[in-house]
Amino acid sequence: MPTVFLTAPLADRAGGRRKTEIVASTTRELLRALETELPRLRGWILDDRGRLREHVNVFVNAKRAGLEDPIGPQDEVYVMQAISGGSTSEAEILVGTKKGLFILRGDRGGPMEVAPRQFAGQVVEYAMRDRRTGTYFASVTHGQFGPHLYTADDPVGDWEQAEGPAFPEGTDASVDRIWVIEEGVEDGVLWAGVAPAALFRSEDNGRTWALNRALWDEPSRPDWEGGFGGLCLHSICPWPGDANRLTLGISSVGVWRTEDGGNSWSRESSGLVPRYLPEEARADTIMHCVHKIEQSPTETDTFYMQFHGGVYRSDDAGGTWADIGGVGTREGLPADFGFPIVVDPTDPDRAFVIPLVADVDRVTPEGKLRVYETRDRGRSWRARGNGLPQDHAFETVLRQGFCHDGRDPLGLYFGTESGVVYGSADGGESWTTVGKHLPQIHSVRSSAYG
Repeated sequence: MPTVFLTAPLADRAGGRRKTEIVASTTRELLRALETELPRLRGWILDDRGRLREHVNVFVNAKRAGLEDPIGPQDEVYVMQAISGGSTSEAEILVGTKKGLFILRGDRGGPMEVAPRQFAGQVVEYAMRDRRTGTYFASVTHGQFGPHLYTADDPVGDWEQAEGPAFPEGTDASVDRIWVIEEGVEDGVLWAGVAPAALFRSEDNGRTWALNRALWDEPSRPDWEGGFGGLCLHSICPWPGDANRLTLGISSVGVWRTEDGGNSWSRESSGLVPRYLPEEARADTIMHCVHKIEQSPTETDTFYMQFHGGVYRSDDAGGTWADIGGVGTREGLPADFGFPIVVDPTDPDRAFVIPLVADVDRVTPEGKLRVYETRDRGRSWRARGNGLPQDHAFETVLRQGFCHDGRDPLGLYFGTESGVVYGSADGGESWTTVGKHLPQIHSVRSSAYG
């Protein structure tokens, strides 16, 4: 039956109950049954006329739901207060920079206000919001005192340091950077990817963390080498509906997958071509420099990857990869080097990349800032540059610097090393500057879709 997740303060009114199962076939039916099972929620989600309250959002899986939308037995339903008062035209964007965390708030696709800066003067590698609990996470690297993970209920309020991620005694290692935090499938579970290429798991909503020993003790680890950004685990793809399956991207040792909850791992890099190596060395290498991978939540065997020279797609859960960049063809990309990639959460045929010239010239081609979109799984690509600078725009967007908001139409946001954030509220058809004059941008994430 459908699983319902409640965030604060609704969970507080439900006696701390954040997760429950409800039999229902529509959103309205589910919310009515929820009120029956948890009477203290009556009037908090639906008003006295049975309408969804203005400042309440309901998401079914990754998509905002209306009251008459159907609910399937395997669906996950998230009920939460809306960001910034609840208007569907408003957004909150978390921007991690070289000099602190910036929270941008305002209308989707328009200029946004900058909330008071957090972690002033410190490198914020990554920041996100857990949609299930409403908790915010920030990975912060202090120049003298190292990396730390912080949590908050309000991103402009007080932040509390978590216990970890940190290596246990006897591993002879220390965390250099916390690259990514990702929601897990199970209630309370989160994952963290760090340098040097290790995976951590939390089972208490991010308060404490434990090292995944199977990946850390992988027999091939002594041969692992990092890329320009170090030996980093930067991409984590939990399998929707299956807590035992997880796919990782590691620079520079490829794609790794578990089918048993992290007890064992296999490397899945067939089809990847490391053009940065001599041709005779490519067949037997494990040096596959993955820059970013994303999974389609609606077609879970479909993955997209931005590689160190190449854009790839897998149709078999990462087992094999096919180059889809089409560089040199009429409908291909102008270049296939880059860092981020974004997949439409409702359309497995649709993805977005921001190409750079090459590894030796990491700027946008022709001095034009353009996002490229495919709607046919990479068979063709279209430039989306309306509203973006097209003259002398030699920009760079890093691997965590591009995101979507999961809404309909799809919102897209990315930030540049020059400190500008651009946003689109129409799936990339048009763009506006939503924030500028920021420090070098490391990550951009929408609070609506962590």
